[in-house]
Amino acid sequence: MIFLLVLLGLFVAELAYFRIADRFNIIDKPNERSSHSQITLRGGGIVYPISVLVFFIAFGKQYPWFVLGLAMVAVVSFADDVREQPTWLRFLVHIMAVMLMFWQTGVLSFAWYLVVLALLVVIAGMNAYNFMDGINGITALYSFTILGALYLLNRQTALFDDNLLACLAIANGVFSWFNCRRKPRAFAGDVGSVSMAYSLFFLTAWSVFHTGNPVFLLFFTLYGIDTFNTIIERIRLGENIFQAHRRHLFQYLANELRVPHLWVSALYMGLQALISLYVLWIWQMEPATQWLMAALLIVPLELIYLLLKYRILPRYVAWRS
Repeated sequence: MIFLLVLLGLFVAELAYFRIADRFNIIDKPNERSSHSQITLRGGGIVYPISVLVFFIAFGKQYPWFVLGLAMVAVVSFADDVREQPTWLRFLVHIMAVMLMFWQTGVLSFAWYLVVLALLVVIAGMNAYNFMDGINGITALYSFTILGALYLLNRQTALFDDNLLACLAIANGVFSWFNCRRKPRAFAGDVGSVSMAYSLFFLTAWSVFHTGNPVFLLFFTLYGIDTFNTIIERIRLGENIFQAHRRHLFQYLANELRVPHLWVSALYMGLQALISLYVLWIWQMEPATQWLMAALLIVPLELIYLLLKYRILPRYVAWRS
């Protein structure tokens, strides 16, 4: 019954937000770097931080430092959706929020250089998750994949409260209803993509700390490969990596090849689901075996990505035109 109430409450909250966004012109206007051609409401992912707040109130006020950190990134991200905020401000808030996350998970007990490395990985990952939010359905469907992987992991280990996963999944379902369409009613906005990324990295960091196993970072494999290679490409071309662009593989598929957005999003979801099942299979193996199995996963995927993006697809586009 409580989850039914959460579903109805988040649905009402989303509809109420649409009225607010329409009233105050919180919109995403298409430009030459967009993968869309119509004006769309921005910030529909606001239901993600709301769902975590509902979890916090309804289920014993658990993980307070995580909730505080999420509130910080949600506020600055929503402010950025309304009017662009200085990069230094967003970066500063992200650092403080991730440190709160590490305090909650116990990562701060690691050696200082490991904490710094983890800080860089999580902040980079949060921004990558935001950058990858470029076509209909990709944030919602990819998030379902990671939430599902964390749920299966929790069935094996009981690391964290499943109710947090349930609230996030319900919020993701509500957002999906309005976003996973040929003509979406709303985009996640920074408040959505960054908040979901922060939540997923919290649960992943919690899992890594309490199992001592970093292999769960592979739940983000496809986003990681696409983001890493795109950054390298843009640096090589002398572009500003912080500006909007259309160089990700998923953008290439959606824009140059005209593959429907939801098909591309479903492809990323399906491939990451297979990868996550592979991770759940290897995570209890001996450490040396895990490293080998991880390499046997990442190296072929990297080669396939490079061949597909820089060899096969450009030749196909040239042949077709």
